[in-house]
Amino acid sequence: MKLTGKKQVLTALLGATAALAVTALVLTLVQATSVLLPADTKFGIVFDAGSSHTSLFVYRWPADKENDTGVVSQALACRVKGPGISSYASDPAQAGESLRGCLEEALAAVPEAQQQRTPMFLGATAGMRLLSQKNSSQAGHIFAAVAQVLGRAPVAFWGAELLAGRDEGALGWITVNYVLGLLVKYSFSGEWIRPPEGTLVGALDMGGASTQITFVPGGPIRDESTQASFRLYGFEHRVYTHSYLCFGRDQMLSRLLARLVQRSPAPRVRHPCYHGGYVGALSLAALYESPCVQAAPRPDFPPSLPVEGTGNPGACVSAIRELFNFSSCRGREDCAFNGVYQPPVRGRFYAFSNFYHTFHFLNLTAGQPLATVNATVWEFCQTPWKLVEAAWPGQQPWLRDHCASGLYILTLLLEGYGFSEETWPSIEFRKQAGGADIGWTLGYMLNLTNMIPAEAPAQWRAQSHAVWVAGVVLVALTLVAILAVAVAQLLWPRD
Repeated sequence: MKLTGKKQVLTALLGATAALAVTALVLTLVQATSVLLPADTKFGIVFDAGSSHTSLFVYRWPADKENDTGVVSQALACRVKGPGISSYASDPAQAGESLRGCLEEALAAVPEAQQQRTPMFLGATAGMRLLSQKNSSQAGHIFAAVAQVLGRAPVAFWGAELLAGRDEGALGWITVNYVLGLLVKYSFSGEWIRPPEGTLVGALDMGGASTQITFVPGGPIRDESTQASFRLYGFEHRVYTHSYLCFGRDQMLSRLLARLVQRSPAPRVRHPCYHGGYVGALSLAALYESPCVQAAPRPDFPPSLPVEGTGNPGACVSAIRELFNFSSCRGREDCAFNGVYQPPVRGRFYAFSNFYHTFHFLNLTAGQPLATVNATVWEFCQTPWKLVEAAWPGQQPWLRDHCASGLYILTLLLEGYGFSEETWPSIEFRKQAGGADIGWTLGYMLNLTNMIPAEAPAQWRAQSHAVWVAGVVLVALTLVAILAVAVAQLLWPRD
């Protein structure tokens, strides 16, 4: 039967429509490629509750981790106003309240939708270790007050705990090597690779109450109590680490002062590490509060003693040496001081915290040779107090202590840890590296990310640009053809 003109047109339009629709469908399904959408970002919050102050750090990393470890970067650093939490022994509630300001800053830095899944941790170091030894009940009250404040925040609070000295040293080592790109690197071929082990850097940390040394030794670690092992980016690491409690900057100064008091023949202290012309007063009650000061107060001395500086760096070094027990390591190559096992130092080291702060004040962080460092510190110690005050106005109350700190660092590094004139250039004094503060907190977050499940990046099907354009054009033509069929059906005159 012969088709009419109308039926011929409609048949042609319907055929074209069907062909266009089938072609568009085929283009939609063929040559599609799986692509990865950008991964979500995760966050973590860590409080570093040190002996002299508390700092907060916010870290972030992509949800799709690399070999189970997040590629972490620092998003925020906040210094809590006031002293360390161990200073609030008589008012524990205030220890928790002191954290609110930085906590609010951290919450503002983390998207609200992410907060419930954001871990938060407070680690207390040597200041709280000392308080726990002196009065465990007071330390417990402080931790309870801190946990009460932080536990109410809309994040996943993981607790407030005492951080072991070995963990503090090991986590600081992780931080240094991570920010320097020595734990994992992104290769030109698009793969994450492990740099050679010989490039790893040792870590030298000094807080107010303790100091830590951590490095990869050249041979086996013979004392298991000084070994820390962990897995990062799919690789195992084994380091030597030891923490010396009471050898931090503030406690060293207290122990030094107490020894001078005990040896004073009269109720007056002549301090060789204070600049000549310095005059001050010393409260004996405050001095003997620390568990690091083992001597008993002298009953023949008044509660307050005058202190005079003599500016004698030679006598200062002699007094500092008495804080160490070097004789316990005599004849042993694998011993530092106080009978503590230590393999010979090896490789490069980063010295931070009070190592850096002291040498930065003395303008000694530019890699000067040991002879220059020695001469600079001794010259500073011999400078009269009036000239020191005039040169550094507003630097109290620590201005008088930089001489003792500088000579103490030299004694610790050279006679304690075993650095020499030849190995001295291997030490770099730094506060930051790779845009992040150096300390144990970033290392903790890297280690923590091993326990946080990774999220696979979302996948989607996508075509190339040319195929996508052709598909859009065919869909548009199909719609035009369908519209033409409808118009022809409605408007064509009936036969």
